[in-house]
Amino acid sequence: MTNPVSRRSFLQHSGVAAAAAATAGLALRPVAAAVPAEKNSAVPVRVPEKTFVDLAIATICTDGFENKRHEPAFRLIPEIGVRNVEFNVWFADTITPNYFRGLKERSARAGLRPVCVQGSGFGGEGAGGVLKDVGHKLALMYGARELGCRRVKCTGAARGTQGGLKTVIEVCKELAPAAKELDMLILLENHAKNVLETIADYEEIFAAIDSPHIAMCCDVAHFWGSGDSGIDPVKVIDKFHSRIRHVDLKDNRTRGGGHDVVPYGEGITDFPAILESLRAKNYAGYLLLEMAWRQPREPVVANLIKGRNMFQSYVRTP
Repeated sequence: MTNPVSRRSFLQHSGVAAAAAATAGLALRPVAAAVPAEKNSAVPVRVPEKTFVDLAIATICTDGFENKRHEPAFRLIPEIGVRNVEFNVWFADTITPNYFRGLKERSARAGLRPVCVQGSGFGGEGAGGVLKDVGHKLALMYGARELGCRRVKCTGAARGTQGGLKTVIEVCKELAPAAKELDMLILLENHAKNVLETIADYEEIFAAIDSPHIAMCCDVAHFWGSGDSGIDPVKVIDKFHSRIRHVDLKDNRTRGGGHDVVPYGEGITDFPAILESLRAKNYAGYLLLEMAWRQPREPVVANLIKGRNMFQSYVRTP
């Protein structure tokens, strides 16, 4: 069946996409990583990422799920000793051009380096839902470009809702050419009880989309929390190592039954086995500290420093 929202019709007729692109600033200043553009090209040619493994931290660790406009993140993350930051931008006022410019300036003042933007999940019913979702993800890509990074991370909706896996695939097919043009990575994060949850889900996605710009974010705790008895992240790495470009490291309380985060070292996550498997497969990307508390628990900084120390030996920079 023909896709009801073709790339051509989307680019020519989409008010949502036009608004997202204009709002995010098609005439953005070139990011620091850019090199001179090719002749007649409106998009700077970017230097490809070098092979690396580095630590990063998500602002959810300090901000929780509330819209605190990243005030706790800028106050606490410099104490943790991890410079690379993934900014969680789940609210309308945090995906505007002005807010992204502010994040860039605040990061520079704090000595932090934006490396990823995490937005709200994929999902939308019918052609209108696909259109809005593509527009939202385009806005995130332009926001990431303003910050000087090339990663946009999103999970899906609850299983059986918002068009299911079919819609995620449809949206990613529309996004892949734009991600290539902007040199962005769209990272699909697994989540317990979610449309992006199982090995079979990712097999279907990658069978349908053959693009190096559509990749996996492997959240080890959510794999352990999936289904009745969990999914071993090492099996996921063995299967999808060539598509994994981002790894979320948090500890889960039990296998299966859902996602229940506990402080580093107090759960069942076998970090050495996971990290050694990644090393054996020549993983390149970020190892992300992501303690997803509903309300950040004390002592926040001490626990995140503990995580940093647990994973530091796996860093490999150019």
